[in-house]
Amino acid sequence: MDKLSNMSVYVKVVEMGSFTAVANHLDSTVGNVSRSVSALEKVLDTRLLQRSTRRLSVTDAGQRFYERCTKILADLEHAEAEASNAALKPRGTLRVHCVPGLARHLVTSAVLEYRREFPQVTVDLLLSQRMPNLLEDQLDISILIARTLPDSAYVSQKIGISHCVLVASAEYLQRYPAPMTAADLADHQCLLLGTVDYVRDEWQLKGKSGNVTFIPQGPSFSVNDMDAMAVAIREGAGIGLMAGFSAIDDLRAGRLVRVLPEYHTHERNVYAVYTSRQFIDAKITRFIEKLKKRVGAELMKTAEELIV
Repeated sequence: MDKLSNMSVYVKVVEMGSFTAVANHLDSTVGNVSRSVSALEKVLDTRLLQRSTRRLSVTDAGQRFYERCTKILADLEHAEAEASNAALKPRGTLRVHCVPGLARHLVTSAVLEYRREFPQVTVDLLLSQRMPNLLEDQLDISILIARTLPDSAYVSQKIGISHCVLVASAEYLQRYPAPMTAADLADHQCLLLGTVDYVRDEWQLKGKSGNVTFIPQGPSFSVNDMDAMAVAIREGAGIGLMAGFSAIDDLRAGRLVRVLPEYHTHERNVYAVYTSRQFIDAKITRFIEKLKKRVGAELMKTAEELIV
């Protein structure tokens, strides 16, 4: 293998932290990956990685070389893309991860609109609650809802904000008087939502009069998916949290009713996350622009309507 190929393999080893992961990613063997790194170390006459049976660690020289390699490879990729016009015209396959609720209510429509504008791009949309490893899973972009993102080498752009509100069906509130204070929730059937970003056993609510934490006692139903929660609420099972973008149509139609409308959860940010590179393919930049224009606008409109 030539030097550029070895540099590319080395960069992936540093980013993925494992010879095995890189071998799987490249459809190669651990031996080939190891030989690529060893060849670089021989040419450079320096140790780039410290190897043990449990882990790999990057030496100081290895870190400096990694940073140089990423710039060189990015410049080469950019040059190749400019020559093929990929930097200007979106094309190819765009692999997108998104949290399920947001995908079903807002992102899928944005994807379809994006495809109408750029028919030369094929979009693969993967739904999952948890943030993936973009490199290992060979994804171009991940769309997440979180208060903050963990430290990583990824780049992120904020698309908008989201809140959850307390809602119940009109039928449920005909049977049980609506609570007037957060303490009154103790007399109701409270449906619990437990996701990556929401603690199942407590509701942390924010209002003009201050913050309130309510701990439901003896819940009749709990679930880790917002859409399943929405079904239970619509069928009159009790009071629960729903994302504003999920509840807004039912609230407008009167099928659902806000409970304690002066309260909502603390805001969560909606992020578009992608791998850190000097050059970003046009299919990614145009898709992020579409997310901001379509999804960001809908989130803002919902927040203006629900958050008083």
